[in-house]
Amino acid sequence: MGASSMIILILAALAFSSIAILIAKIVTKSTTNPQKGEPYECGIPTIGKTWVQLNVGYYLFALIFLIFDVELVFLYPWAVVAKKVGWLAFVEVLIFFFILFMGFLYAHKKDALKWK
Repeated sequence: MGASSMIILILAALAFSSIAILIAKIVTKSTTNPQKGEPYECGIPTIGKTWVQLNVGYYLFALIFLIFDVELVFLYPWAVVAKKVGWLAFVEVLIFFFILFMGFLYAHKKDALKWK
């Protein structure tokens, strides 16, 4: 397994995707409809000014949630091997939680968790 395997894999991926696109072009009929070019906005036509500027705090809140949510995914592999590894796994997860808690304290100190 070397470079030749990777080249074969890339060529196979290109061939399969090209064949799928070609079949879709042949089978489906194409129509020109002006509504196809419009963005989908929940089926309701917009009224008035559509550009609304949101508070950056909402994005920060979502990013902080995402960070803590993704970090918790790492607890599953730890739970699987915790019994085998023993006390070392327990110490490692304590360090992990300490780092998460310090991030939480930093976000709390910067008022990133408050709705403004």
